[in-house]
Amino acid sequence: MAVGTLLATAACSSGDDGAAADSETAAAVAERPLAAQTTTATGSVSATPSVSATTSPAAPLSEAGARNALITAADIEDDWVQVKDPESWRDELLIGDVDAAQFVTGKSDAADCQRLVDSLYDETLLGRPSGASALNGFQEGQSRLLYQVAAYDKATLDKSMDWLAELPDTCDQFTLTGGDSGDRTVQVVEASLPKEGDARQGLTVTMKGTTDGDPVTLTLDVAVVRVGNDAITITNGGLDGADEDTTKSAVEQGTERLKEVQAGRTPTPTPSNLD
Repeated sequence: MAVGTLLATAACSSGDDGAAADSETAAAVAERPLAAQTTTATGSVSATPSVSATTSPAAPLSEAGARNALITAADIEDDWVQVKDPESWRDELLIGDVDAAQFVTGKSDAADCQRLVDSLYDETLLGRPSGASALNGFQEGQSRLLYQVAAYDKATLDKSMDWLAELPDTCDQFTLTGGDSGDRTVQVVEASLPKEGDARQGLTVTMKGTTDGDPVTLTLDVAVVRVGNDAITITNGGLDGADEDTTKSAVEQGTERLKEVQAGRTPTPTPSNLD
């Protein structure tokens, strides 16, 4: 009887351990994604390594990558010449204060318009970059093209894109005062861009004022394209107007270069059209 009791106890203990092991295995399998489970020949489910678990996210934009993503004069054709110090650019017509008195019921609109004027040439149209940033500048006659590639905080970037989209309504027309150019009338309208990147926003900013007593009109194309958490920003124009084709070429060529960098490749140099 003693031997029989011991054998029965051992059998029960073995059964409990097996059930617990089966329960733990089932729980482990259930915690894995369905795609990571396979069915054996006996019909039971086993776990295999998930592909997504071994896939690394895209690396953040590096300083070298930002520089490689910049366009060159060959990307925008015509007679554009790259300049050495685009950070020093500042058009005198854009120095002044928005006349807040005309925004009787929307003082915040005046602040939005002031932000636009202040950021057109200071590399902060989308806010301060959170990571790598690079800048190129080109000149053709009295026209200038400023091109920036930078990494941003996603939430900040989305808010900046929303702000730009609202400007044709909030800042459709306003007056800029102060500086050496007297009162200037500014108009902001939406502009179409090639369907590049994850999101995009185009604007045309026109400012009418005086220089040395003569009436002048400054016209700027503004283009922003978001690709993931990175973005390209383009400001193109001057007293001779803004060439829409140049802006579109910069958007198309620049977006492709940025995608190449994000994929871990170095963009190939753009062939020059010069013989």
